[in-house]
Amino acid sequence: MTTEILWVAPTLALAIGYLLGSVPFGVLLTRMAGAGDLRAIGSGNIGATNVLRTGRKGLAAATLLLDMAKGAAAVWIAGALWPGLEPLAAAGTFLGHCYPVWLRFRGGKGVATLMGIVLALHWPLGLVFAIVWLSLLAGLRISSVAGMTAAVSAPVTAAMTGRFDLVLLLLALALIVLWKHGENIDRLLAGNEPRIGRRRA
Repeated sequence: MTTEILWVAPTLALAIGYLLGSVPFGVLLTRMAGAGDLRAIGSGNIGATNVLRTGRKGLAAATLLLDMAKGAAAVWIAGALWPGLEPLAAAGTFLGHCYPVWLRFRGGKGVATLMGIVLALHWPLGLVFAIVWLSLLAGLRISSVAGMTAAVSAPVTAAMTGRFDLVLLLLALALIVLWKHGENIDRLLAGNEPRIGRRRA
């Protein structure tokens, strides 16, 4: 078997993941609903938290679910077609969401998509992710804190439960989540990070 053939499956897994991840559901849903260009609203982010700033709770919930679904779908498709390449498809999906070519590589922060990925890779890790995320959202009402903490919980929980095969992947994705939240971290340190339910100027 030639080297070229050996690379076909990994390339397809990565490409399918990226294409799925790069679908900007937040932008598409708000545009179809007549809520304007999401990138010109609030933080300009394409995720569910910014969709919520349009006042459309239903659209925000749909964006959240669809962003999660595309992460899970990529993992399941790769698992069905190329068992063992699920992590590669997961990485492609996450990068597609955070850096979609259609939006000049200005995408979301990846929390919802990461949750879908983690649930599909190993659902107990996804359950911990969801508990951490939802608990902090309910308690603090600060989306960035909840999202970053949940993302970091994924590789930590993977290591604690013996899923060392997933630790490096989840650690890399968690670091990207933290990188994408750079402005949020600055606002948190300054004490002016907005809470959920409060419109951002």
